[in-house]
Amino acid sequence: MKKLIITEKANAARRISTILSDGKSSTKKIGGASVISFDANGDEYSVVSLRGHILELDYPKEYNDWSAGSPTELVYAPQVKTVKVKSILSNIKSLAAEAGEVIIATDYDREGELIGVETVEAAGVDMSKVKRAKFSALTKAEVENAFSNLELPDKHLSNAAEARQIIDLSWGAVLTRQISLASGQVGKNFLSVGRVQSPTLKLLVDKNEEVENFVPVPFWNVNAKFGLLAFQGDHIKNPFWEKKEAEAVESKISGVKTGKVTSFEISEKEEYRPPPFDTTQMQVEANKIGIPPTTAMKLAEELYISGYISYPRTENTEYPRSVNLRAVLEKLKESDFKAEAEEILAQEKILPSRGKRRTTDHPPIYPTAAAASGKMKGDKWNLYELIVRRFLATVAPAAKAEITECIIDVGGEEFKCEGYKQLFKGWKKYYGKYLKSKTSTVPRMEVGDEVDVRSMALEESETRPPYRYNQGSLIQEMDRLQLGTKSTRHDIISKLYSRNYIQGNRMIPTAGGVALTKSLEKYGGEITEPDMTSKLEEDMQKISDGERTLEQVVAESQDMLFKVSEKIASNEKAIGDEIRTAMRSHQYIGKCTSCGNELTIKRSKNGNFIGCDGYPDCANAFPLPRGSLNQPTDSVCKVCGLPELRVIRKGNPPLMQCIDPKCESNTQRTYLGKCPTCNKGTIRLMYSKAGRRFAGCSEWPDCTQTYPLRPRGVIGPTDKKCEYCSAPIIVFGKAEECINPDCPNKPKNKKKAAGGKKASKE
Repeated sequence: MKKLIITEKANAARRISTILSDGKSSTKKIGGASVISFDANGDEYSVVSLRGHILELDYPKEYNDWSAGSPTELVYAPQVKTVKVKSILSNIKSLAAEAGEVIIATDYDREGELIGVETVEAAGVDMSKVKRAKFSALTKAEVENAFSNLELPDKHLSNAAEARQIIDLSWGAVLTRQISLASGQVGKNFLSVGRVQSPTLKLLVDKNEEVENFVPVPFWNVNAKFGLLAFQGDHIKNPFWEKKEAEAVESKISGVKTGKVTSFEISEKEEYRPPPFDTTQMQVEANKIGIPPTTAMKLAEELYISGYISYPRTENTEYPRSVNLRAVLEKLKESDFKAEAEEILAQEKILPSRGKRRTTDHPPIYPTAAAASGKMKGDKWNLYELIVRRFLATVAPAAKAEITECIIDVGGEEFKCEGYKQLFKGWKKYYGKYLKSKTSTVPRMEVGDEVDVRSMALEESETRPPYRYNQGSLIQEMDRLQLGTKSTRHDIISKLYSRNYIQGNRMIPTAGGVALTKSLEKYGGEITEPDMTSKLEEDMQKISDGERTLEQVVAESQDMLFKVSEKIASNEKAIGDEIRTAMRSHQYIGKCTSCGNELTIKRSKNGNFIGCDGYPDCANAFPLPRGSLNQPTDSVCKVCGLPELRVIRKGNPPLMQCIDPKCESNTQRTYLGKCPTCNKGTIRLMYSKAGRRFAGCSEWPDCTQTYPLRPRGVIGPTDKKCEYCSAPIIVFGKAEECINPDCPNKPKNKKKAAGGKKASKE
């Protein structure tokens, strides 16, 4: 029998073909698209890979003109699907016509089901001969099992994904047009609004307000150190909110030399293992080691397609019985984790940890094949290692710790001392590199023992503002509030950056992001609240479960959108005025010292810059600092009187900087020495577009002399030049060194030179 397999991506097509054909497949181009062919078990197979969705959902062309009618008309407007890649669909039509069986082998989730089902329907395939291959890992065992136990396509699952597609398009199109037209932000500068995007942005705006409006409250702690080990003791009433009360305690015990142990307890604590990785927790942990969620998902997808890990889009935190944990550990014996795998295999029983979520579509994320750090590099290896170590932690024994709690009386005032000692590492032995170590020693004592008071201190501090979200914690919060799905949350965050609604690693909302959120909050009904979005997510789950229909959920969503759209339309002028005012304040930098007009941020094809509103009569213009988050301030430069910006770069404290790079305040700050190449310019601290610092000649482009610099650490000039290469000598930290990494006096270069001389003599 002839059989046609449809996969979602080309890599998956190649891997499935290799597994089912034992590596004996061939590839040919038909109509510009690749088709893989092989024979297996007496059947002739053809494999065609899609490129994700080859059908695109949109409004008909007559709705393309934003100014032709009211955006509210789009609410109930028809939506149509058009073919994006006709060559692929053409191949599927011709191959399916000859095939006795068509097998959908796309990713097994809502989106994958829709991609497969909509493709075979668009190709006019007889659905009675369509089957579904379900697998959670692209391993030989899983793929062979899936194709030996084919099922029917899940129309409920594909309908749930289609409902999301329809609803997201209508909400996005209607509200984006309304807000953009109202504020005059059209063309490339349009203001994007979305069903999930807008409430996510509100989380960041609210958090920013909380931080900006935070008023620190002072408090005082009375602390002591005891005994030969100088172990820490905290006054039992810490913190003191009244300074007088803390000072009274300090004064009372200032001359006391010993304390008496009034309570001493030692207990053992079992430290439970972490649950297996679902998508959200994997992204959170990856973000902690410097892999942003979007990158983590891209790398996880590559690892999955290559057969190294299970399907990375899952909400399950409990290994199903179908996952043979011992078999996974046996495979890991062929990797860099051989010793760890052998240790865990030596256990009499392997009882894995489990989390609170249990689903039946996919298992948690776990390693499915061995890899070596010598062959897999960079963040891909770092993510693979994280997933392996998390798996090892979930099947390792629990850890045990000794907890010491002690109360010491000093002149009638009680101090609490706490000690922590790891008794048995257990799972921490395998996952410890991602954990913060916490060891504090309190010696064994008896009630009634006297202990020396080594020191006493009254420390003043103040409450700190709440932590801002990072990408990992924001995804966790989105998960908790049911904003978006495990597959889309990282994309939503990327959109907020690309729309310039947020900036920097701390995800600070721009004035435009704040203005948009406030206007939607005021005039847009519930669009910025998570409740409405989470309700739609619940409805889409009910479609998957067969409890509701696509038509019912879409109709309810359209009615909800119509009410929101009408409310925005009735407040169109107020919305536009508010957003324009806020955008203007975001672009305002200060006054021009030449003509008195306003200096504002201008857009150009070469990027944004600061220019005078008095142009062309006044041509004052200044570049924006590169690779940084730049915030307007009310301060002016003491040297030239121009406005100053607050410049924030990763790994460096915020810096107040004059907008004129040629101002003496900047040239003095960035000066590192004389240029040895042109003998005319000076070597200065500079930044690339990506924010990486380097040293370069002020006479660029006439002089192209540059030097790389380490990314962190304080750098300063010495006004000395290297006697070996004439490059500037700089201060790095507390040491002086030549700025030139190729200087012949550098130890590594001396070693290379010595090695070359030795070779030439031989």
